[in-house]
Amino acid sequence: MTCHTRRDLGLLALRLGTGGVLAAHGAQKLFGWFGGGGIEGTAQGMEAMGYHPARPSAIASGAVEAGGGLLLALGLATPAAGAAAAGGMAGAAAVHAPSGFFAQSGGFEYPGFLGWTAASIGLAGAGRYSLDHATGHCFDRHWMVPVAFAASAAAAVLVIRKRARGLAAASDETAPGDTAP
Repeated sequence: MTCHTRRDLGLLALRLGTGGVLAAHGAQKLFGWFGGGGIEGTAQGMEAMGYHPARPSAIASGAVEAGGGLLLALGLATPAAGAAAAGGMAGAAAVHAPSGFFAQSGGFEYPGFLGWTAASIGLAGAGRYSLDHATGHCFDRHWMVPVAFAASAAAAVLVIRKRARGLAAASDETAPGDTAP
C-alpha cells in the first residue's frame, strides 16, 4: 500500500467519523432523531444558553452540523463544510468555555475537538476517495479555503459576541440590589 493510498484512506476514515458525528448531532437538532429535541426542543435550549432569536439559532446550528457533517462525510465542498462545522462548534465551545476544558466538568473539550477536526479536514482536503475528487474539485478550489474560513470565522465571532452582550445585559438586569422581580 502506497503512502498516498494510506493518506487517502486515513482522510476517508476521518471524514466519515467526524462527518457522521456532526450529521447525527444536527439531525437531533433539526428532526429530533437519535433522542434529540427537534427544532422546538433545540430552540428552548438555545434560549436557555443565551442565543437569540432562539428558533433561527436552532435551525442554523442544526443545519451547520447536519449539512457540514454530511458534506464532510461525502468529501464534497470540503473547505466550506469544514469551515462551517468549525464555526458552529466555536459557538458550542463558547457555551461550555466557562466550565473549563474537560467535558466531564461540562467544558469545551468535545465541541472544540469536533471543530478542530472539521477545520483540519477542510484545510487538508478530502483526498482521492471523495466526491470532490470525483467531480474534478469543482466545489473545492484553492481560493475557497481562505474565503470559507474567513466567512465562518466572521460569522462565529458575530454570533458569539451577540450572545455575550445578551448575557451581560441579562446579568445587569438581575444584579443584586435591583428592584426588578
